[in-house]
Amino acid sequence: MSEEKHGKMFSDEQVKPFLPSAEFKSKALARDDKLYKKAEKDRLSFWADMAAELDWSQKWEAVLDDSNPPFYRWFTGGKLNISANCLDRHVNNGLGDKRALIFEGEKGDTAQLTYSELLEEVCKFSSVLRKLEVDKGDAVTIWMPMVPEAIVAMLACTRIGAVHSVVFGGFSPEALKDRILDSKSKVLVTADGAFRRGKTIPMRVAAEEILPLCESIQSVVTVERTGTGYEPMDGRDYRWEDLMADADSCFDPEPMDAEDPLFILYSSGTTGKPKGILHTGGGYLVGVNTTFKYVFDHQPDDVFWCTADIGWITGHSYIIYGPLSNGATTMIYEGVPDYPERDRFWELVEKYGVTVFYTAPTAIRSFMRWGNHFPAKRDLSSLRLLGSVGEPINPEAWIWYHEHIGRGKCPIVDTWWQTETGMIMITPLPGVTPLKPGSATKPFPGVEMDIVDEKGNSTGPGQRGFLVAKSPWPAMLRTLHGDPDRYLYTYWKQYEGIYFTGDGAWRDADGNFWIMGRVDDVLNVSGHRIGTMEVESALVDHPSVAEAAVIGKVHEIKGHAITAFVTLKEGIEGSDELAAELKKHVGKAIGAIARPEEVFFTYELPKTRSGKIMRRLLRDIAEQRDLGDVTTLMDPQVVAAIKDGYTEKQ
Repeated sequence: MSEEKHGKMFSDEQVKPFLPSAEFKSKALARDDKLYKKAEKDRLSFWADMAAELDWSQKWEAVLDDSNPPFYRWFTGGKLNISANCLDRHVNNGLGDKRALIFEGEKGDTAQLTYSELLEEVCKFSSVLRKLEVDKGDAVTIWMPMVPEAIVAMLACTRIGAVHSVVFGGFSPEALKDRILDSKSKVLVTADGAFRRGKTIPMRVAAEEILPLCESIQSVVTVERTGTGYEPMDGRDYRWEDLMADADSCFDPEPMDAEDPLFILYSSGTTGKPKGILHTGGGYLVGVNTTFKYVFDHQPDDVFWCTADIGWITGHSYIIYGPLSNGATTMIYEGVPDYPERDRFWELVEKYGVTVFYTAPTAIRSFMRWGNHFPAKRDLSSLRLLGSVGEPINPEAWIWYHEHIGRGKCPIVDTWWQTETGMIMITPLPGVTPLKPGSATKPFPGVEMDIVDEKGNSTGPGQRGFLVAKSPWPAMLRTLHGDPDRYLYTYWKQYEGIYFTGDGAWRDADGNFWIMGRVDDVLNVSGHRIGTMEVESALVDHPSVAEAAVIGKVHEIKGHAITAFVTLKEGIEGSDELAAELKKHVGKAIGAIARPEEVFFTYELPKTRSGKIMRRLLRDIAEQRDLGDVTTLMDPQVVAAIKDGYTEKQ
């Protein structure tokens, strides 16, 4: 892999660095390389200084315990409480009347909670959980839409020392069951239903399908959001509203050891059985508090909107724990970006004066496909900083985002990290870093990343390799729940003492990191290794293309033949002529070796509910295999339509 030079994919104009404006730089928290130098001088001292910004009921004895790698421990001997750091300390410091949470429902209903009000709600639900006999170390499963009660439930778990397992509200009851059984949760917190694109999706009734199989569940607490009926069971079922009406509004936070479990979060399952990723409290909070502060250049009057769901790590880290530990105003929205109209997100940016907006490349490409006129008719002047998360962003989407959403004035922080890392690992600092469209730029201060070949040797500029973390970092996962052997095998067996991310990457001459995507999404065409992101970027560069997914179809001679699944922009029809034009376009952008053998047009691509394209299913379709796990799909009908259309074309 390391022997192949990276071909020229993008024009000189696209890779020309974008520099922060003098105005942005003058107000930024980080304006020079001091943070980098401080971390380079003494990495552990750097993280100790960052940790000191939080409230600890007992100071740590050691910043890092590396005596039993890779089961690293951070801030050992230290004690703190997550909810106290996210709520109490801000109230005590005079921020009780500041908005902590803004909520907008799909139907336009709203709620805003100050730090004092959110603290009161969290204390009340902490009292509820204790009355339901939830003790320190017990697990609580939360399966809810994006409503304030979900965040209250998470913070209440941290207040009493319970371990929360948040399951994305759109997951099937079967997926919920698997996660409850694995975590052995005592309590399920859910809702009667959810609103989505004008429809009511039942949840509590659906949960009843699997609850008889979940023996660990002693209590079910239901928020009545939609008025959808269900049959409660005496002694097990409780209404959120009833419990909160009688709850104590004072509840002292439980002092927690830095290495006590904080939450279990199950991976989205794009490559098979979900993994229960376990994070602990101290290091995680230090990591997300620090990265939120500097990556998003947190200013006291910011309104921060991360469009992820709380069921994903992005929601945990950068809707809840990162923003609230910094005393920020964080926003959540229950609905989707194209309902009731395709300018819904921009309507909300305008309505609430959002200043920092953090979303996924797959969403950005959808905005591009819908047309420039939707953001153009809204006042987006409040925005000062944009962010990207979830997968590599192709340069074309980056530039569109910069021009049409940021209006040419907002830096973009393109962030690389994982559920496993807990915190942002590779990112620009917006007041410091020259930005290159498509590059996540450089590791965050105190994070040591590298790109290596098969033998673990660092690669040179332009050489493809494997992305690794060379040393432990505070917010890292501690193990896989109940499966330490799988933890060792999955992340630490490839290279001795080095964390293997599973992603391919390369570095340019300036030391910037370019992420190519999952290693299992690298194609082997006639002995040449080609990243799917390279081909997909070349396809999306064509003016007719909104989004593309590329897979390698097994080929007797070549190894892999490239098949491209392409969605087109509004008003453009697929044709044999356009398919031929796209093949030629890729050949010109990358080289003849990357030219797709097939181009198949589809109205949508199969995605998980977190927005990641499930290329595994596209490979199954192309090779006419039975489809694997589809429980995490956003829309199963998309796969059925692609399968029927592709089979007919063959």
